[in-house]
Amino acid sequence: MTSSEDTARTAGSLPPGIPDGIRHYIGGRHVDSVSGATFEVLDPATNRAYTTAASGDAADIDLAVAAAKEAFETGPWPRMRARERHRILHRIADAVEAREDDLAAMESFDTGLPITQARGQARRAAENFRFFADLVVAQRSDAFEVPGGQLNYVHRRPVGVAGLITPWNTPFMLESWKLGPALASGCTVVLKPAEFTPLSASLWAGIMEEAGVPDGVFNLVGGYGETAGDALVKHPDVSLVSFTGESSTGQTIFRNCADGLKGMSMELGGKSPAIVFADADLDAAIDSTLFGVFSLNGERCTAGSRILVERPIYDEFVARYAERADRIVVGHPQDPATEVGALVHPEHFAKVWGFVEAGKSEGRLVAGGCRPEGLEEGNYLRPTVFADVPMEASIFQEEIFGPVVAITPFDSEPEALELANGVRYGLAAYVWTRDLERGHLFAQSVESGMVWLNSHNVRDLRTPFGGVKASGLGQEGGYRSLDFYTEQQAVHVSLGPVHTARFGAR
Repeated sequence: MTSSEDTARTAGSLPPGIPDGIRHYIGGRHVDSVSGATFEVLDPATNRAYTTAASGDAADIDLAVAAAKEAFETGPWPRMRARERHRILHRIADAVEAREDDLAAMESFDTGLPITQARGQARRAAENFRFFADLVVAQRSDAFEVPGGQLNYVHRRPVGVAGLITPWNTPFMLESWKLGPALASGCTVVLKPAEFTPLSASLWAGIMEEAGVPDGVFNLVGGYGETAGDALVKHPDVSLVSFTGESSTGQTIFRNCADGLKGMSMELGGKSPAIVFADADLDAAIDSTLFGVFSLNGERCTAGSRILVERPIYDEFVARYAERADRIVVGHPQDPATEVGALVHPEHFAKVWGFVEAGKSEGRLVAGGCRPEGLEEGNYLRPTVFADVPMEASIFQEEIFGPVVAITPFDSEPEALELANGVRYGLAAYVWTRDLERGHLFAQSVESGMVWLNSHNVRDLRTPFGGVKASGLGQEGGYRSLDFYTEQQAVHVSLGPVHTARFGAR
C-alpha cells in the first residue's frame, strides 16, 4: 500500500533551517575543510542533492583533535564537579526538546525515516542526556577498609579525547547515545557522523553552545570513513574509539586501534532471530515481529529479520504475516500516514535490492519484492517477505538492513536453537512462548548479547547494550558506559604505621 497522493503533495518540500552548506565544527567555530573539499547530500525520496557538506580528512581531524586535547588538558570540563556537568547536560536535553519538531523534520528528510518515527528519536536523544547526567552524580566508587590500618578506594577520571563514529540510521539519537556518557564522564570529543546523513548532526554545535559547553569540548568533522574516520581512529591523541556500524568496518577499526592500544567499543551488525513457538500469543507475535523488522524502514541493527516459526502454526503465521506486510503504508517520509519511507541512499538501496533478487531463488516470495506503485523515483521498496528460507541462504545469513524478512520453519527446540545460532552475528534475539520456563532456558542458550521474551526491543537505559560474535566488542549502557569513558585508579592510603621488612638494614 502507498500514500501516493500525499507523496505528491510533500515530495520536494524542504524542512526549515536546512543550511546552504554543512561545515565542520572545531574549537567552537564553524569551518570549511582545510582542502576545501565537499560532497553532495541526497534526499532519499528523490535522490536529488539538496545541499553540500564539508568533506574532512587527516588535516581536519588534526585540528579537531588538537582542540579537544587542549580543552581536556587546560580547560574546565574534565575538572568540573559532576554536579556542574549534570546541569549542563540537562540544558543540552532542554535544547534538544526545544528543537523537536525541526529536528524530526530534518531527520526524516535526511534519512528517509517516517516522520512519526523520527519524532520518537528526538525525544529519545533528550532522554539519553538526562539519563547520563543523573547517572554521573548518582554513581559511587568502591572503598575498602583493609584490616591493619589501610583504606583502599577507587578514583575515576575521564580518559581523554574520545573519537565517536556514528551510523546513518537514527543518526541523531545514536550520536546522543555516545555523546551523553562521554561528556558526562568529563571527556572531550570528536564526532564523525555518517556521510549519508550529516544534516541533523549539524544541529549539535548550536545545541552545545546554547547549553554552555566550553569551546573545544565538542568537535565535529564530517566526511567519509576512509578519510576522516580512518584518521580519527589512527590519531595518537585519541584515547578511545566508540563505533557503531557494520562488521567489516569494525574489523578495520579493531586493527587500527590495536596499533595505538586504544580503548574500543564497537556495536556492529546483526541478523537477529525471532523464535515463535506454537504456544505463543500469535496476535502479539505477529504485531511485534512486523514492527521489529519494518519499523525504521528495516534499517535497524536489532531488527528481527529471521523469523523461526514452529511447524504447527507455520502456515497460518506466514499467511497472516504476508497479508499484513502487504497492507503496510509506504510513502513519503514526511507524510504522517507513512509506515515505511525511503531507504537512506541509492548505494544502500542497490545493496538491499540485490538481496531481494537473490531471495527470489532462495525462498518463496509471499509479499513485496518490488517498488511501490507511484513511487518510481527515490529509494522505495515494498516490505518484502520470503518464506521457506533454508539456513544456507544469503537472505538467512547476511545482514540486509532493509524491509526484508526471511521466515523458516522448525520442528523442535534443538532445531530452533541451531537455526537461531547458525549465523555469524549475535546482537539480539526475540523469543515468543507462553511457557516461561522454556522461554528463560531457551533465551539463555541463544548466542546474542540481548534477548527479549514476549516483547520487541523495549530497553531500560541501565542495561547493557552490545553483541557477541561478529556483532561487536564490549557493551555500553548504564554504568558500563561510564566505565568505558573513565579510568579507574586504585588509591591505597595508610592509616597508621606500616610494617615493612627492612632490606639491607644492619
